[in-house]
Amino acid sequence: MPEGCGVVGIYNHPQAARLTYLGLYALQHRGQESAGIVSSDGSNVFMHRGMGLVNEVFNEETLKTLPGHIAIGHNRYSTMGSSTLLNVQPLLINFSGEGIALSHNGNLINAKELRNELESKGSIFQTMMDTEVIIHLFTHSSRSIGKRRALLKALRKVKGAYSLLLLTNNELIGARDPQGFRPLVLGKLGESFLFASETCAFDLLGAKYIREVRPGEMVAINKKGIKSYLLPSSRVSQCIFEHIYFARPDSLVFGESVHKVREKLGRRLAQEHPCKADLVIPVPDSGVSAALGYASESKIPFAMGLTRNHYIGRTFIEPLQSFRDMEVKIKLNPIRDVLKGKRIVLIDDSIVRGTTSKKIIRLLREGGAREVHFRISSPPIKFPCFFGIDTPVQRELIASSYSVEEIRERIGANTLGYLSLEGLLSCVKNPDSYCTACFNGDYPLKVSPQTKYIFEAK
Repeated sequence: MPEGCGVVGIYNHPQAARLTYLGLYALQHRGQESAGIVSSDGSNVFMHRGMGLVNEVFNEETLKTLPGHIAIGHNRYSTMGSSTLLNVQPLLINFSGEGIALSHNGNLINAKELRNELESKGSIFQTMMDTEVIIHLFTHSSRSIGKRRALLKALRKVKGAYSLLLLTNNELIGARDPQGFRPLVLGKLGESFLFASETCAFDLLGAKYIREVRPGEMVAINKKGIKSYLLPSSRVSQCIFEHIYFARPDSLVFGESVHKVREKLGRRLAQEHPCKADLVIPVPDSGVSAALGYASESKIPFAMGLTRNHYIGRTFIEPLQSFRDMEVKIKLNPIRDVLKGKRIVLIDDSIVRGTTSKKIIRLLREGGAREVHFRISSPPIKFPCFFGIDTPVQRELIASSYSVEEIRERIGANTLGYLSLEGLLSCVKNPDSYCTACFNGDYPLKVSPQTKYIFEAK
């Protein structure tokens, strides 16, 4: 499943693929497993995909093989589905003599049911990606009713999270699901139009942020201009975890500065769980903004007590536990001169399984910290996510089985405090427009038993 991935699209630029490459580079944090770009010159489409980081997949020579004025790109990490080149996006097909490519960030909760239905009618699938379901639904109708109406028809059938880009020979389309789970923004660079998962991609390219693609909106761009279409939308349920952890702090997500939201989380955390300590230390990098807020509110000095190796992937999105266990010490190292003899308030964005937190606390103690008081800028994660963030199955979520005090004992902290759900929602502008299912189990869409079974079996 293409969960938590990054997408970039460019229309009307002579170096569309090169700009897409740079945009993907800015979105590398959204997935380090694979990357791909498909471009079009108006008559033909071109593709290059590979396993690894963006700068490992692409170089000067490969970018030269991607001519054209339209391009879409994708960064991926996997949660379900194998890590193979076959599953790398964008997906590209040839249909009625025209290339059609699709990049998808999200997770479709009715993909298995739709796939079974399509296969019963003769469809042959090449990958294990739920994204391919959209391609099949689209091609079933596009010859008779046109591409835009066909995509709208396909999107009415799928349920779940999607921010997607579709490229044809002469057109670029961006679409976001009616709940608005995952982010997607629209920008402009001169006479070129851009889509991206986050605004940090626009910053790198020097592009101007125009607006969000609205929940349930499809935006189509061709030489005639831009046209917007809307799908029915009832309950907007943007993923609150984008603000807590996933997005880059320099991005605007759901219309708000990620850094400022995280700083507010830290301030509220200090109000809810004060502590007598000498230093506030973040777990880099996603804990930095919240730690700054906590330090400011508590008047306890902020310091960097852990240094991070930025060439190691993020542990939260590693598909295999074996890598996650091995990488904690490779990724983080204590700064002993800062920690020695100090009472530390350690700030992190979340506790998932608890294994990484336990090792970080042990690192701080080995580095000389006298006390470690752990503060989390989100509520306890008790339920799995089915809409595009890689959380484990429920039985592996430590907060689903243990109380706060039991978690504190298991990870070895002197004290432990989580931000309340009320406190979390007080830090965003439109609290009613967010999905908080990972904290309270209130899923905005009904998840079928079959989907839950597939998730449990991953």
